[in-house]
Amino acid sequence: MIVDIKIPSPGESITEVEISQWMVADGDFVEVDQDIAEIESDKATLTLTASVAGKVTFLAELGTIAVGNLACKIDSSQVGEASKNDVAALPVPPPPPVAATKETASAPSEKTNPSTKETVKQTDFPDAKITPVAQQLMLEHGLNVEDVIAGLQRISRKEVEAVISLPADKASASKLTSLMSSVREERTEDRQKMTSLRKKLAERLVSVKNETAMLTTFNEIDMSYVMSLREKYQKRFVEKNGLKVGFMSFFTKAVTEALKLHPMVNAQIDGDSIVLPNYSDIGIAVQTPKGLMVPVIRDADTLSLAEIELKIKELAEKARSRKISIDELTGGTFTITNGGTFGSLLSTPIINPPQSAILGMHNIVERPIALNGQVVIRPM
Repeated sequence: MIVDIKIPSPGESITEVEISQWMVADGDFVEVDQDIAEIESDKATLTLTASVAGKVTFLAELGTIAVGNLACKIDSSQVGEASKNDVAALPVPPPPPVAATKETASAPSEKTNPSTKETVKQTDFPDAKITPVAQQLMLEHGLNVEDVIAGLQRISRKEVEAVISLPADKASASKLTSLMSSVREERTEDRQKMTSLRKKLAERLVSVKNETAMLTTFNEIDMSYVMSLREKYQKRFVEKNGLKVGFMSFFTKAVTEALKLHPMVNAQIDGDSIVLPNYSDIGIAVQTPKGLMVPVIRDADTLSLAEIELKIKELAEKARSRKISIDELTGGTFTITNGGTFGSLLSTPIINPPQSAILGMHNIVERPIALNGQVVIRPM
């Protein structure tokens, strides 16, 4: 049976999205709920998943596509053939281990078998980034990351082709190091198309700066009280809730209490009216590979520290794995952002419209302060 996979609507008023990446190859066999493609709108990045198992055929190209259009089709009748192929591709059990000799100990490691579709190994270079084209070339020619790179931070098609063109007797570590050094010295540019999400984010930030009278105030607090509280109850908290209590839950709880005392900070302007919610939906800014996202914790004022921690963890994981929904990104009444994770001492975060205010937290630094007439060191 042929099953059509259409582009879903990410949310109201969105009529088109962008297919930014196919996560399988045309003609591959996919499983139920397997990610097929990554789609981006101006509000979020989502994944397109397989509703059935079978052979996938692309019907659209990378780029802009209207919501509701066909992205691909899946032939579920060919799932049996895929199972046979999987069985045929099972690896032959290795021979019994033998005692290592000098020859076997010093022999170079085998390259990845080009007939398999394993991911290129990069255990010795955990920070290396490999482009999809480069990875495919490495698989086709049986190259490991070690064969291509010695300290390079990003592998592109150019570097892989340069290694492939080397004679076999010259593909030594010293030759590769020399080659990679010469490649790195070239002045090159990598041009990437800006995603819909980044473009929309840039537009919103500029509009806020132009349309609001922003005021930033800086205050500092002594964090030693919160830090001692965490240290005292951390073990009991972990045993009861299965995760550690962080600083963000304390700040979120403090914000919800402050908003009750100062409801205008939680308010929004709607035309000629000021809307004052009797609830606090707190947005927590999260840095993701696709840009800044702000998942919203609903009714944060009614949650305990543990419930806030669990919700932050859940939403952050969803945002970073591109599984978050539009609903979970909209409707906040106040936002908290944490530039301290990047070591920032001070900053002026931009308001998340249509909200009225935002709290920016920053680096905790030990420094001397005056306390009860004495100079003491405190985490400020």
